[in-house]
Amino acid sequence: MMKILVLDVGGTNLKLLLTGEITPTKVPSGADFTPRDLVAAVKRVMADKPYDGVSIGFPAAVVGGKIAHEPRNLGKGWVGFNFQKALGKPVKIINDAAMQALGSYEGGTMLFLGLGTGLGSALVTGGKVAPLELAHLPYRRGEYEDYVGLRGYEKSGKKKWRRNVATVVALLKAAMVADYVVLGGGQTKLLKELPPGCRRGDNANAFKGGQRLWE
Repeated sequence: MMKILVLDVGGTNLKLLLTGEITPTKVPSGADFTPRDLVAAVKRVMADKPYDGVSIGFPAAVVGGKIAHEPRNLGKGWVGFNFQKALGKPVKIINDAAMQALGSYEGGTMLFLGLGTGLGSALVTGGKVAPLELAHLPYRRGEYEDYVGLRGYEKSGKKKWRRNVATVVALLKAAMVADYVVLGGGQTKLLKELPPGCRRGDNANAFKGGQRLWE
């Protein structure tokens, strides 16, 4: 069995989990976090732990296994960075929401929405994952992310943010003709009740999805 190192790259933390481990290691990220910082963190955390391959869940569009544009909530230099060369291992890169969606899937057509620093999104149908970029579609006086991400919570307060989440989830579920919605991401813990047709995701599913990439 291959030992896969799964990296979940977020705007607040980089999380690392190796096959067979239960609890991920967290390394602070943030607005100045670069791919060289990621490589340094991996080498530091994994100094005495062997692994065969790496899955990277990344918070931006990934096309053909390559990062398509610079992320909004991290530093620069991600597009075109050669992770395989820097880490010396085979690497598979996928959008972070798509990775968690893949690990959350239980059949049918599933829409995954990750409520975190921003808004991650992916659709899974027939076991195939299709990353989406719904966060930056125009909505009201901004974008979807402005209403249901961390900025929306800080601006609107808890009650209004919960109403916004319920509205946006219903709109996107209908638009994607989804059988059900999985809500993941750190902000989901702030929801008192889940909108209809939803179940709560688990950040641990991101690591399950990272493993499934190699199956």
